[in-house]
Amino acid sequence: MNSRICKSKCLCSSNCLSHQKNQVTSNESVHGSDLAVQYLSTCNVCVEQNQVCKCDLQTTNVDDDHHHGNQAANCSFTHAVINMIGMLIGLGQLSTPYALQSGGWISAFLLVGLGMVCAYSSHLLGKCLDKNPKARSYSDIGQHAFGRKGRVLTTTFIYIEIFMALVSYTISLHDNIIRAFFGTHLTLAWAKLSTSQLLTVIAVLIALPSLWLRDLSYISLLSFGGILMSIIIFSTVACIAIFGVVKANHRIPALNLHNIPSISGLYIFGYTGHIVFPDLYKAMKDPSKFTRVTIVSFTIVTLLYTLLAFMGAKLFGPEVNPQITLSMPPHLIVTKIALWATVLTPMTKYALEFAPFAIQLENNLLPQSMSSRTKMIIRGSVGSILLLIILILALSVPYFEHVLGLTGSLVSTGVCLILPCVFYIKIYWGQIPKPILVLNLIFIAFGSFLGVFGTISSSKSLIKKFMKAHSA
Repeated sequence: MNSRICKSKCLCSSNCLSHQKNQVTSNESVHGSDLAVQYLSTCNVCVEQNQVCKCDLQTTNVDDDHHHGNQAANCSFTHAVINMIGMLIGLGQLSTPYALQSGGWISAFLLVGLGMVCAYSSHLLGKCLDKNPKARSYSDIGQHAFGRKGRVLTTTFIYIEIFMALVSYTISLHDNIIRAFFGTHLTLAWAKLSTSQLLTVIAVLIALPSLWLRDLSYISLLSFGGILMSIIIFSTVACIAIFGVVKANHRIPALNLHNIPSISGLYIFGYTGHIVFPDLYKAMKDPSKFTRVTIVSFTIVTLLYTLLAFMGAKLFGPEVNPQITLSMPPHLIVTKIALWATVLTPMTKYALEFAPFAIQLENNLLPQSMSSRTKMIIRGSVGSILLLIILILALSVPYFEHVLGLTGSLVSTGVCLILPCVFYIKIYWGQIPKPILVLNLIFIAFGSFLGVFGTISSSKSLIKKFMKAHSA
């Protein structure tokens, strides 16, 4: 859910920038919170996942027919790997120990298998881009495959994923902030809110003014460091394991088959990033190496997830929290660092995640004759209202693992597994060898199975938890 800042090496002409402003229908994912920045910042391809852009981009002539500048991309293999890893690692890593403990150590094969399948589906996106050089985004691929309906479908998936992910981020903020302010007690005579709820409201209100920012370079600065936060969280858990602060002597069950549907959503959420992979592809100096970039990146991320999952499950066993930071000993300095990293991440996310909505509202829904000041007021007001709605939802259903699992099963499965295979079959129909066609159909069926049963399981658990909490 992590954006990257593009440095002065990335140059765009003012004409190209004006055309790009009209292209923000949808180009963003939850791990990649940078849809709008990709098209509106001074670099239109390298703005993802809290990484300093290492790609040299120069915009040349603008083709008015399809509103895209021809770019000479100069992103090396190594830089592409770093950027893709940054796109993948995010909120999902917090829940991998809980998912492994719930599903059993055999479920690690599912975690690894999903990583392999998602790597393959990323490769398919590259193949689709090869077929249509004018396509520059996930939405463009959808339109190439199914026309206007394909673009609408991908846009819908993108915005639902962003919205649900922001709810998950806010729940994570709520759960961790009370630990970060351990011992704090707040009350309001006219509000029946707990201390953790009040602290969450305060944190969201602090982040609220960022939604009024119009300069996307400042917005991207707010998200800079998210990948660092992920590294900090992993490192703090590793420190506890390495230095023996907590004995890693808990037994992980072999398999809890009844939990597999629900944890599959948690696993797959950790691999979301496909919406921005086309931009990374276009930024590469040698796009033919995109498949190798995918293999290396997903291998590293899968290893990190698997290692973190086993470390957390062995350290905390059945008591492991859906967010690993909440299982760590509260008195340790590394725990406090991890808690603050988890608290600050959502607060820096809101503005950049809301950018696609804001840009669509300003460029496509509001009259062009309206003054920029009036547009800013409307845009900021709508963003503030949406954020408050997300806050209310997060405080009403503060069940992190169920909301995150539902997001993964309901939306991420489609984005990462099903749609890339469907697009590839449609675009290359008649040219695909029969074994490859069968393989893709198997992956579509597999993704559909996980999506349907994962959504049902997560929805049931969420409703059950909600009803139990409100009947007490």
